[in-house]
Amino acid sequence: MSIRVVIADDQGMVRSGFSILLNAQPDIEVVGEAVNGEEAVSKADGLRPDVVLMDVRMPVLDGLAATRRITERPDHPAVLVLTTFDLDDYVYEALRAGASGFLLKDASARELSDAVRVVAAGEALLAPTVTRRLIAEFARMGAPKAPDRRRLDGLTERETEVLGLVARGLSNAQIAEHLVVAEQTVKTHVGRILMKLDLRDRTQAVVYAYETGLVRPGE
Repeated sequence: MSIRVVIADDQGMVRSGFSILLNAQPDIEVVGEAVNGEEAVSKADGLRPDVVLMDVRMPVLDGLAATRRITERPDHPAVLVLTTFDLDDYVYEALRAGASGFLLKDASARELSDAVRVVAAGEALLAPTVTRRLIAEFARMGAPKAPDRRRLDGLTERETEVLGLVARGLSNAQIAEHLVVAEQTVKTHVGRILMKLDLRDRTQAVVYAYETGLVRPGE
């Protein structure tokens, strides 16, 4: 089964370029394009893609608002936000809106296709520079100095440990190696964490871990 993608960007050259690159991949198919956020929401509803590539700055409805509306739906597609700068001021708000990650518009063909595969598989895509930007934003906002245990009480000790490792950017395979357990066990833990905390995906889990003070900027 191909990964179905919708590209939302008000620049025709960007849409065409990304479409050509993605359609050249045997496991990815671009099923639609949108020129603004309103159309992106409509295409996401009608075409049921697995991934939406979402520009932030678009007319009619911006990418942040469109992302929020798309991720409010049950069984929504992953949203991969396109940005020109890796220190974009929209990073934090886009993650809060439900984006699964970020991709620079000047990404290579391989980076683009790999990014689509990553978020389609339910993983978070946070480049190191974006992660640093996110951490800096929490520090600026005055992140909690100590964990808010009341918000973490529903998790087991191991689940809390896994959440902390997810927030530090480790993949399931890396967490499994760190904890000396099977990767499938880690996947099970992550699934239970998301369910117990009512979170959409791993990216939301990262935001949650910082907001509760489980992980602090600089650690």
